[in-house]
Amino acid sequence: MTSPQVAPHPAEAEAPGNLAAQLAGLAERRGWGGRAAFHQGHRSWTHGEVHDLAARAATVLAGHGVRPGDRVLLALPDSLAWVTAFLATARLGAVAVLVNPELPAADHVFLAEDTGAVLCVTGPGLEERFAGRSRLGADRLMALAPATAPAPAHQVDARTPLYVQYTSGTTGRPKGVVHTHGDPRTYHDLIGRRVLRITADDVTLSVSKLFFAYGFGNAFVFPLFSGSSAVLVDRRPTPATLDELVARHRVTLLYSVPSAYAALVAERGSGHEGCFASVRAAVSAGESLPEPLAEQAGALLDAPVLEQIGSTEAGHAFCANGFAHHRPGTVGRPVPGFEVELRDRDGRPVPDGEEGEMWVRGPTVTPGYLNRPEETARTLVGGWLATRDRARREPDGTYRHLGRVDDMEMVGGITVSPLEVEAVLRGHPAVREVAVAAVPDGQGASRLRAFVVPVGPVRDGLADELIALARENLAAFKVPRSVSFVPSLPRTATGKLRRLLVRRGAW
Repeated sequence: MTSPQVAPHPAEAEAPGNLAAQLAGLAERRGWGGRAAFHQGHRSWTHGEVHDLAARAATVLAGHGVRPGDRVLLALPDSLAWVTAFLATARLGAVAVLVNPELPAADHVFLAEDTGAVLCVTGPGLEERFAGRSRLGADRLMALAPATAPAPAHQVDARTPLYVQYTSGTTGRPKGVVHTHGDPRTYHDLIGRRVLRITADDVTLSVSKLFFAYGFGNAFVFPLFSGSSAVLVDRRPTPATLDELVARHRVTLLYSVPSAYAALVAERGSGHEGCFASVRAAVSAGESLPEPLAEQAGALLDAPVLEQIGSTEAGHAFCANGFAHHRPGTVGRPVPGFEVELRDRDGRPVPDGEEGEMWVRGPTVTPGYLNRPEETARTLVGGWLATRDRARREPDGTYRHLGRVDDMEMVGGITVSPLEVEAVLRGHPAVREVAVAAVPDGQGASRLRAFVVPVGPVRDGLADELIALARENLAAFKVPRSVSFVPSLPRTATGKLRRLLVRRGAW
């Protein structure tokens, strides 16, 4: 199904070039130079300060051998240093490689080798990780930049590679996804401005980090293209930290993932609504948001929780709920400018109401994976992206997400969707989070097991109650044979459930 094409904002009709120059010029034309752009701790930086510092930092990077087309690995927590290093890299026409700074050492080595990074910009404690490569500490970059002359922006076009972001690796080795200088403005125009209606008066707080596609759009792209501001947090904030940051900065847009909303609801409960009085909307992505959790989070925040779905390959969301149309329990309609088709395993379109795999086509879909031509050919076919997400199209044109193709479990020769079982068990008031997987028993046969993160101490008989609840609501072959209570579920740094580890039965 094709979404209507959208026209660019009249003030932004000129062809995009170097992203850093685009943003600096936009801030100057719109008079945003003195407006706050980023807040961290008790310090704020204006749009003008950010762009001036980035232009000077580009000279520092050039002095460390960075040239147009080179790759610069950024292994930094969310901070002004991250923003500065990214914009400086873009200004030189080089390509930023966005890396989670908390990855194991072996993963950092792999990513540096996979991208052939000529320079690694890192925070403290990572010096030995990149001992064989040119490295620049973020503190050193930020100390040198103010006293350095600004660098001119290298001329590029909208299709020139800008950054590489790695897939989350929930089912295998992560792959580098390439995006271009023209993509960020499109994210903002189609999603930030049209779907979320972001204005210069908004203040953003994203639990998802800048190295993740979702967080990159939320806390970097949208503020810089709208003249608004974002609160940067170098660690995953606790519910108490969220309370304090939202109240202090008068946050209007909160972005998070379902597991973080579940923790917020469980730990804040009632009586904390006043902390979130400034929030006009929350957004959820990363994995499916259970409808009861959306209702609970919405009641706590006194604001709509807008679910969306995207991917690293698409750059940001390709289906989203927004202010113009919001249907809880779905991931909304295709973002303007994107097309979504549901296909069966043989690639044939499926009719409305039937389950299929989501294929997506749109203006920011990646041209391909870095150094992975065979995987690119399998995933990108005729301009369409195979997302490997399962969904059903509702009569109103919204899409109901049914999990990943990789999520399906095989039990006794029958395919079972764990999301259906998890939705039933999550309805029990003693369940905070749950994951269901087919785990081999002592004889090697696969049996469904529910791994439950409980609310409070586990009382006697709770496992039997959960199995009984499943029996009341599900076919016999979908009922878990056992329940294991765990303190947490294994998740990626972006909040996605690592089902491969769940299937092993221990982590």
